[in-house]
Amino acid sequence: MDELNVAAQAPSGKRARRSRKKTIAGIVAFMMLSAVAAFAYWTAGGTGTGTADTGETLALTANQTTVLTAMYPGDSPQTISGDFDNPNEGPVYVTSVTAAITGVAGGDGACSAADYTLATPEMLVGAEVEAGTGVGAWTGATIQFNNTVANQDGCKNATVTLTYTIV
Repeated sequence: MDELNVAAQAPSGKRARRSRKKTIAGIVAFMMLSAVAAFAYWTAGGTGTGTADTGETLALTANQTTVLTAMYPGDSPQTISGDFDNPNEGPVYVTSVTAAITGVAGGDGACSAADYTLATPEMLVGAEVEAGTGVGAWTGATIQFNNTVANQDGCKNATVTLTYTIV
């Protein structure tokens, strides 16, 4: 009976080998076709264009936040400080703020910018000022009423106008 079993199994072993060979041959053929298909494509060159816009920077405003007291001959220097209004959508870099006396008005007589000392008028900021109102800071300039030997009654009740330039 053992011989019968061996004889009966022989044809199925050959069939299994043939089937395995067909399967391997099919896989190899599929891989070759896939490799060819993976490299079968067209190439082309070309050009294109695009655009990008940049916004504009709106002017910042320097706000004096220090409330200066009334000045008089022999008075001490008063520090001037402030902040900014930045109407832009994003931050703006500020290098400095420079103060200047641009007018003297309303005195009881002859009074001019020469009657006052504005020290350290250029105040370094060196920072980005965020968008918004009352943002950032600047400080450092001082203003003082000069004490001279002459009569200075002309400057009584005078208003000194300070102008700020932002760079």
